[in-house]
Amino acid sequence: MNLFRKQEKRRVNYDNGRTGRRLAGWAAIAATMLSTLAPLAEAQQQIDPGTATQGLPAAPAPNATLPLYMRPGTRDFRNTPSHFPNPIAPYRGTTIDTLSVFNSPRLNDLLRNGKIYLSLSDAIMLALENNFDIAIARYNLNVSDTDIVRSRAGASLLGSPAGLVTGTVGGSTAILASGGGPGGTSAGASGAGAGASGLVLTANGQGPTPTVSDPLLTGTVQFERATTPEPNSFITGAPTLIQNTNSYNFQYQQGYSPGTTLTVGFQNSRLTTNSFRSGYSPELASSFRATINQHLLNGFGIGVNTRFMAQAINNRRITDSAFRQQLLFTINQVENIYWLLVSAYENVLSAQRALDQSTQVASDNRKQLQIGTLAPLDVLNADNQVAQDKQTLITSQSNLEYQQLVMKQAIARNLSDATLAQAPVIPTDRVSLIEMPEETAGVEDLVKEAYQNRPEIEQAVLNLKNDQITLKGVKNGLLPVVDLYGFFGSATLGGAANPACSPEENGPQGCTITPGGYGDVFTGLFKGNTPDRGVGVNISIPLRNRPAQALHERSLLEFRQDQLKLQQLYTQIRMGVINAQYALTNDRAAVQAAQATREYNTQALDAEKKKFKYGASTTALVLQQERNLAAAENTVISAMATYAKDRASLEQILANTLTKYNISIGDGVSGTVTQQLSIPGLEPAPKNSETTLPSQQEQLRTQPVAPPSPLPPAQAAPQPQQPPQ
Repeated sequence: MNLFRKQEKRRVNYDNGRTGRRLAGWAAIAATMLSTLAPLAEAQQQIDPGTATQGLPAAPAPNATLPLYMRPGTRDFRNTPSHFPNPIAPYRGTTIDTLSVFNSPRLNDLLRNGKIYLSLSDAIMLALENNFDIAIARYNLNVSDTDIVRSRAGASLLGSPAGLVTGTVGGSTAILASGGGPGGTSAGASGAGAGASGLVLTANGQGPTPTVSDPLLTGTVQFERATTPEPNSFITGAPTLIQNTNSYNFQYQQGYSPGTTLTVGFQNSRLTTNSFRSGYSPELASSFRATINQHLLNGFGIGVNTRFMAQAINNRRITDSAFRQQLLFTINQVENIYWLLVSAYENVLSAQRALDQSTQVASDNRKQLQIGTLAPLDVLNADNQVAQDKQTLITSQSNLEYQQLVMKQAIARNLSDATLAQAPVIPTDRVSLIEMPEETAGVEDLVKEAYQNRPEIEQAVLNLKNDQITLKGVKNGLLPVVDLYGFFGSATLGGAANPACSPEENGPQGCTITPGGYGDVFTGLFKGNTPDRGVGVNISIPLRNRPAQALHERSLLEFRQDQLKLQQLYTQIRMGVINAQYALTNDRAAVQAAQATREYNTQALDAEKKKFKYGASTTALVLQQERNLAAAENTVISAMATYAKDRASLEQILANTLTKYNISIGDGVSGTVTQQLSIPGLEPAPKNSETTLPSQQEQLRTQPVAPPSPLPPAQAAPQPQQPPQ
């Protein structure tokens, strides 16, 4: 017996040694393959897209939007709950605070005597605090952070919103370019668009699937009670086989950035049976296996498996830039609304002056008619002009009330307060004709400034970086799948002796076992008496590889397309700067010409009134001069509004509004303005413009269109008065 045991031990040692030598040989072969194939996989990650375009000068790099990772609140959505100290925290839902719909206190501070006295800086600060477009865009910052969390786990990206929210009514202008994103934002213009039969997808996000870095723990606990009639008890050991099986199986899996996947499985079972063939009842079986799988070609490398993380960070920067673009857009929109409000207010004042003048002429004509020095037809002509001026005033008042409402919805969140809703908005600023530096600066200097400041260019450059990352992934996807794997495991068996075991059927050795509990079985896994180990290679070679080739070509085509779009954007911005500067120069000349025309018509009306007083003119000529003066005043008002809006538009094209107005982007993110704005090129409104004007309803109620009294009977036409000697 001792000799037999020694021979058996030598045989086991020999087999183990031979197995070890085989494993060493396989490992050497695998290492050789890795050293041969790894450079090929690394070469796939070296992307040289080439020059963007030929024949065009290189544009300056855009300034990055700072600070990175702006957040409306203190919560960082990149940080997710961990298992410590609350083990169930990662499996519980989160909550998002409800946005306040109350107006900021700044708005109530501007309310005096039932009126809102609003300067341009106040309007912009209120928009930063209350405007819904900006409030909606703030959510994009946190939404983009959630994609960073997904990328860290190796999950695919859902996309970061980077479009403009354009829900504010009034004052909007055409935008040179805009990003894309879901939820009330403008549609994206980059990449592929919508096709005739539905959505056309891009190559972004394609390529080998990154390894999932978040650990995954799975478990199966099963209790089975089976009673099976058997046709032959010689094989099963019982005419009716009764087995009670309890299974406890667990598996742990985790991926790593080089393309490595670790899988550890742990299986346990407890079996009781009535079969006399089994030596154990209950039978305790336990095994484990640890497997490491490494991609050698397709899916190999840190760059390929972490590319979603790099794209998510770029997308976050794009969202930051898009929020700065949203601030520029909304501020410019509020400026345009403000100048439209100023124009509407000045139009009401002008219409009121015209009505006062025509009413005075009509009153004087009646007096002259009473004394017989004026024809009735001249009185009717003056009354007709009064009626027309009243209608013009009512129209102007309607437009003013609408513009006041438009301004309120741009700077307030809640208009349910009756006092606020009914309070008229009095603009207290007027544009100054002081020449701004942008009007006289060189075109190339302005173009260079726009290139560096425009958020659209920053977004386009970051989009090109994402295209390069996508190219890296889809080019790696051209390679065949070659995976090297190795595993090590063990299995043990134990339990109690089966009382049903038959020595006659199984032999004496079949029923002779060493009893033991689960602790003995578990310990036996790590003694190394029953190893299970090996290495291998999985190879999958697509013979034509057409989907991967088409995907790589599509990705490269989209990259070239985005390069051209960037160059087109440079050209559009250059033309926009030149056009805006020309428009500003023309606007200034138009304002000066309109002011000169108004001055001429003012003096012409005075001269015509003097001539009429001395009988050298007629009522028709006086009224015509009044209409000329009213038209000239409207021209001045319109020209001033155009100049103001075009000056703000140039600042938006140069993307220097935030810096020029002393606006902190952090205040825009938080929704609380902490520093006073400084807007150049403004002057206070004239004092006479603050006169309280009746609303259109009051105007209709207090000033009827019909003449106040009937005309007396017709008299002989009076003789013209002779001028005094």
